[in-house]
Amino acid sequence: MADDTLIHTPNGGILRLRAIMRALRDPATGCPWDIEQTFATIAPYTIEEAYEVADAIARQDWEELKGELGDLLFQSVFHAQMAEEAGLFDLDAVADTMSDKMVARHPHVFGNESREKSAEQQTRDWEAIKAAERAGKAEKGTLDGVALGLPALLRAHKLQKRAARVGFDWPSARDVLDKILEESQELVEAQAGSEPAHIEEEYGDLLFVMANLGRHIGVEPEAALRAANAKFERRFGRVEALLAESGKRPEDSDLAEMDSLWSAVKEEERAQNNT
Repeated sequence: MADDTLIHTPNGGILRLRAIMRALRDPATGCPWDIEQTFATIAPYTIEEAYEVADAIARQDWEELKGELGDLLFQSVFHAQMAEEAGLFDLDAVADTMSDKMVARHPHVFGNESREKSAEQQTRDWEAIKAAERAGKAEKGTLDGVALGLPALLRAHKLQKRAARVGFDWPSARDVLDKILEESQELVEAQAGSEPAHIEEEYGDLLFVMANLGRHIGVEPEAALRAANAKFERRFGRVEALLAESGKRPEDSDLAEMDSLWSAVKEEERAQNNT
């Protein structure tokens, strides 16, 4: 009864959300869909919600961000509830684990170390602390612990960053650009051979090196690609709008016309940015 009262209490905060989650998972009275879920079936939703948070931030839609953060928080509550049912841990343990981690990783804030050091030094210290944590988890290899569930582009970036820490890296961005030219030529050669598996392999190699270039020039590849996607959507939407002014849809047009409109849209954007 106490939980039921809390469920219908406005401004009940995290305790209300936890009560709702327990009710949804109740084997006798809960929601059939929620009851049958597992860590594996919920994981894709967790990833999706994280990207929706990033999308709201990119669009600077702060009201929507509040809702998306709520959706992401609910994912944590869902996983923690399933873990509690399995006797593994609960949400308080999750919070305590994160609190302990943050305190341990910020000795310059919560310990005796001085805060008088550069951001670069703090980053090096952070990585050293994380390396010690990995050693405590018996992660022996340099690349151990880079999550398999990460988006491939982001995981490539993290793998390359790990390898670079132990000196396995190109000296400069120029060397990476040279490697991109090499991989591009290998892709052309693979296409000539018309073996799908080989073409896919060479294309993957090219993407992998492109991710490494982002690290060398200080660009996070996942963020850059999201921005490029957004730009493409915006510009193509404008092309569609210009076609509609002529009573056309894209399928009524041809490449030459749409390419001309695309160039016009780019000029519009340049003019707007210069005003």
